[in-house]
Amino acid sequence: MFWQEDDNKQEFKVPDDVVDLLFSIDCRELPVQHIHPLSMALQAQLPWLADEPQAAIHEVHVAGSQNGWERPDPALGQKLILSRRTKLTLRLPKHRLEDARRALDGVTLDIDGHPMTLGKTTQRLLSKQGTVFCRNLALEPGEEADENAFMQRVADELSKRRIRIRKALAGITTHIETPDGPIPARSIMLSDLRAEEAVELQMESVGRHRLLGCGIFLPHKGIEAVKQQGDD
Repeated sequence: MFWQEDDNKQEFKVPDDVVDLLFSIDCRELPVQHIHPLSMALQAQLPWLADEPQAAIHEVHVAGSQNGWERPDPALGQKLILSRRTKLTLRLPKHRLEDARRALDGVTLDIDGHPMTLGKTTQRLLSKQGTVFCRNLALEPGEEADENAFMQRVADELSKRRIRIRKALAGITTHIETPDGPIPARSIMLSDLRAEEAVELQMESVGRHRLLGCGIFLPHKGIEAVKQQGDD
């Protein structure tokens, strides 16, 4: 028996140049549209955030896997109810991690009248999974009524970063409320990415408003499962 491994097939190792920094939080509830006041509160504590192109602020996400769960309706005064496992997540370059930890340790943020106290932190490497998902990617003028224009713009932007779209699925349009007016955004999922492409995509956000939770890609279970749910 003769067996020789291919030296060119080396396992891709995810770099730690950019990581997600997760904070435990003491916060009972938040407005559904909380990302703008959260961003303002964090930038007051971390004034360098806007100058770091690889820094981004994740929207606080509450899983809705239970039967009958519907996203709360802010028009009815409903709020996001947080569990003890809910985290605040910042995507940061490695050289800013300690700055963020020191500045935010034990700090209580005021999120539109809702106190959020930050606790201990953990780090999470970016994912090399080939399917990634962005909850909100800010739209450019004309894209709200033209999904093809949105998809083409994303494809062009990623092409400049040597990331090739093989499979993509766009979601419905939503709006992020700000004092300057609503920002339209779409969700988008990309699949069949190489590990290097998936990590590169996560290391720097796509489009505008990265400090408002836009353009941030996360690993996902797969595009086929989502497509099947839509077909059912």
